[in-house]
Formats: sequence, structure tokens, C-alpha cells
Amino acid sequence: MSTDSSSTSWLTQEAFDRLSKELAELVANRPAMAQEINDRREEGDLKENGGYHAAREEQGKQEGRIMQLTQLLREAKVGEAPTTSGQAGPGMVVTVRFDGDDDTETFLIGSREESGTTELDVYSSASPLGRALTGSKEGDTVSYPTPTGKTLSVTLLSAKPYTP
Repeated sequence: MSTDSSSTSWLTQEAFDRLSKELAELVANRPAMAQEINDRREEGDLKENGGYHAAREEQGKQEGRIMQLTQLLREAKVGEAPTTSGQAGPGMVVTVRFDGDDDTETFLIGSREESGTTELDVYSSASPLGRALTGSKEGDTVSYPTPTGKTLSVTLLSAKPYTP
């Protein structure tokens, strides 16, 4: 989730700690994963060795997650959500009403990694809706394009700092 630059993410301390622990566990598991691949390689013909291919695939997934977490944690802005209400942005819980609908929707503008620390739905500030809302003030109506090419309008009813 972006704040001022597209590469900065806002995370609560709880989410940062949880992700740091996950990263440490993945890095610590590298030798075991390499040993698993070695053991499977010694079983024989690699073309027909399903265990070897499964271990290599799992290693690729783990390495991808390590890269993702390393970048996220390096670029994250950790701390409290903004303290002032009224303007939508990263770290804010917003309530919106879509044009033509009487129902409201409340969600956190944050990193998808925050979804593990809150019951709220989390929308990235890099998503079309998150980008449209970021910077808007209570009462503003903004429009944004959907992935299907349709344009939707939404009115910001409230924006309050996130409190876990």
C-alpha cells in the first residue's frame, strides 16, 4: 500500500513484527529445503521424480515470498495510523457509499498484509478505489475505473484513523 511514494507501505507494528517473524522462519528453513531437494535428487531419474519436482516448486514459492517480504519490510512505514480524521489515505478506516446504492461500506486503506491483523476488509491505496479515495475529504465524491472498464462513483462519508 502506498503512502506518498508508490514503493512505501504503511504497516502497524503488529503486522511488521508478524511479517518479520515469517521472513526469519523462511530464511531459517533454507538449509532444510536444500537438503530435501538433495535427498530427492538422489532418488534417481529426475524426469520421473515427483518428490524432487515438488520440492523444487516449494523452494521457488518460498524464495518468492522471501523476496516479497524483504522488499515490503525494507520499504514499510511502521507505526501508528494518521491521527487526524476527515481525509482518506493509508492507515485510515473509511466509510463510503457507492452512487445509486443506499448501503455503506467500511474498510481500511492499507497493505493487504494488514488483513491478518484486523476484521475489516482492507483495500490497498494502489487499488483503483484506494487511489481515487486517497486525499479526498469527507463529503467528496470521486470516480474511478474498474478492471472491466466501467467507471464507478463513490462518496466518502467518513475517514478515521485505524486503531487495532
